[in-house]
Amino acid sequence: MQKNVRRFLTSRNAKRTYLVLAFCLVMFFVCNDILLPWYVNSGGIIEVPAAVGQPYDKAEETINAVGLEAMKGDVRMDREHPAGTVILQNPVEGSKVKRGRRVYLTVSGGEILVAVPNLNGRTLRDAKYALEREGLRLGAIEYRSSDQYPLNTIMEQLTPFGAKVKHDAYVSVVISQGLTTEKIAVPDLSGKNLTEAEKILNAVSLKVGNITFVPSPDLLPNTILQQFPPAGELVMNGQPVDLIIIQAGDKKKELFEN
Repeated sequence: MQKNVRRFLTSRNAKRTYLVLAFCLVMFFVCNDILLPWYVNSGGIIEVPAAVGQPYDKAEETINAVGLEAMKGDVRMDREHPAGTVILQNPVEGSKVKRGRRVYLTVSGGEILVAVPNLNGRTLRDAKYALEREGLRLGAIEYRSSDQYPLNTIMEQLTPFGAKVKHDAYVSVVISQGLTTEKIAVPDLSGKNLTEAEKILNAVSLKVGNITFVPSPDLLPNTILQQFPPAGELVMNGQPVDLIIIQAGDKKKELFEN
């Protein structure tokens, strides 16, 4: 048996077998290490450039210039980036891709806009709550006489109903003073307590309107922080004056007892 093996290993057939095996082994390495990489990379390998933070048009130009194809993907609302700015890219910056590969760009749609509610005919307090529900703020307040709108109701809003504005935007209003020719200057109530404010207002034929309590660790409790209309504003006889008062814990009862 061993003699037959030795004869085969020294025979011409064995040499041919060795040559075939060696040839196959060489061809495997040639295909795997030379031909296959050459085929895959025949179009060239390109590093994906940065696009995030750029306007879409500029990002598209940058990507197309290196032999890739920019494609506009999703549009997402984003408060951090202006509308039209690229906020995501796929593949990401620095990726190695084949020439002609598509790079998908996600673009910012800008900040979400809020529709201004209809304030006409509302009281100042109602208007403030309606604005706050939409993430907006009450802006400047102006008073005018009117024969169409009841006293102390909003007769005009300077930002129109339905207009789209940014979150936290201010909406100014005009409040009806009704029909009046005689106006009274609103006294300065800042720093006064509620009892003092009532006496001062009654003395000039005005009255206390809505009262809002706000906490403040730095200001004196039970004192008036702000008033609407403001001091010096000319209003009609009997006009209510809304007050914002510093709250001291559960001090509402104390405030009315002062």
